[in-house]
Amino acid sequence: MLKNRNFVVTLFCLFFSLQAFCTEKEILRWGSDANSGAPYVFRDAKNPEKIIGLDVDIIEAVAKKLNMKPVFVQNLWDGLIPGLNAGNYDLVIDGLEIIDERKQSISFSLPYYITYEQLVVNKNNHEITELNDLKGKRVATLPASLAYKILEDVGGVNIKKYGEEVNAYADLAAGDRLDAVLLDAPIAKYYAKHNAMLKFVGPPIGYMKYGIAFKKDNIVLKNKVNKALDALIKEGKIQSILEKWGLWNSKIAEAWGADPEAKSEDIGYKEYLRSMNLERTFIDKVKLYIDFLPLLAKGAVRTLEISILAMVVAVVFGLFIALIRLYAHPILSKIALTYVEIIRGTPLLIQLYLIFYGLPNLGIKLDPFFAAVIGLGMNYAASEAENYRAGISSIPHSQMDAAFALGMSRLESLRHIVIPQAMRVVIPPVTNDFIALIKDSSLVSVITLVELTTVYGQLASTYFDYLGIGLLTAAMYFLIGLPFARLSRMAEKYYSVNYKKQLKGVQS
Repeated sequence: MLKNRNFVVTLFCLFFSLQAFCTEKEILRWGSDANSGAPYVFRDAKNPEKIIGLDVDIIEAVAKKLNMKPVFVQNLWDGLIPGLNAGNYDLVIDGLEIIDERKQSISFSLPYYITYEQLVVNKNNHEITELNDLKGKRVATLPASLAYKILEDVGGVNIKKYGEEVNAYADLAAGDRLDAVLLDAPIAKYYAKHNAMLKFVGPPIGYMKYGIAFKKDNIVLKNKVNKALDALIKEGKIQSILEKWGLWNSKIAEAWGADPEAKSEDIGYKEYLRSMNLERTFIDKVKLYIDFLPLLAKGAVRTLEISILAMVVAVVFGLFIALIRLYAHPILSKIALTYVEIIRGTPLLIQLYLIFYGLPNLGIKLDPFFAAVIGLGMNYAASEAENYRAGISSIPHSQMDAAFALGMSRLESLRHIVIPQAMRVVIPPVTNDFIALIKDSSLVSVITLVELTTVYGQLASTYFDYLGIGLLTAAMYFLIGLPFARLSRMAEKYYSVNYKKQLKGVQS
């Protein structure tokens, strides 16, 4: 009887395990930029660990139709299209305008929104009233956008490219850095309309459609998404999402044959305004900063993981290069020197772009984390090679001669005599390089990794608090680097004491 019962229980568990496996949803990876991303993709002011926005609601509705699980992948605005073509995510949705230049490298879904460009100036500016007044003026916009192309067509405009919209409007409000900002109307509504130092001028400029971007060869997913979008539009779901964020307008109502009057309240937009206009006391800010700690800590852990592994690569590879330069055949020594000069002579950012976005063109695709470790490690290996070369060269050659006289091989001499003494010399510069590497790890945000600086950017643009959150982030960087600086001093002291003991032993 007991055996039969166990058999039934086993079958029961197996059935539900199989059912769970069969019903597991396929992952839909979508790329976007949550830095200064309102109204499309941004962090919830009430819950900073949550991503919200117009495009978040739309992609979740699409994924639900497709019975898929949406997974957000952070990438900077400039890297969204290269990241898509590199296969880092399945699609991009981030207020992306459907323009001919983009169609050359990617394909678009059906339009899910229609809008225009809005010109914004400082409230004290009475010279600029329309697009043609921008000639000779300093005008900010996003790179690779329709607004940028419009400004180029005007001619004679001093175009300032900004990576984050919030910074453009902040500089415009300051009064002496910019003359105007030209960006999409939804962006202007969320970042400029509520600012008393700014005003809208001129009529609507241009006519643009937003679409979801895909790789050109991903026709199957594009067709599925188009079918889902079409159904959501007919059901009125997309309209309700647009109304929620205060973005339903006459242009899209006309295109869809719908009533231009909104049927529901713009609760998303009102909540955003409430969070922007909220007066926070010092105690409120302290509570917020405490709430930020888990997010910042998560970013700090990622920063530390990348930095430690990259430094291991740099130290090992750097020592290898140094030994080749000093003791290998002249041809190999020249190759090692060429590597050092090329790596030290080119920006780390360019190297990361080449490794992550360039190598896929050669059929080599690297995981973002692995690419970051390799990129930082190979860059700092050039510096470590020079540190080790200088350290080894500082050891008198007589040490090597004495080792040879004792019957040691070159490898044994280096391992037991030269390198241990050189360690005492290279510890300080190697430690300095490691602390610099920790700070340079902030650049890996360009290859879709979310580390400490990326988290700071998202939080600061959500709460418009660059000072307080910036100081908190700086303190975390300081705390990350401090233990290694202390360990460096301890190691330096240890080698120094041992060296003095060895000298005393020789003298006696």
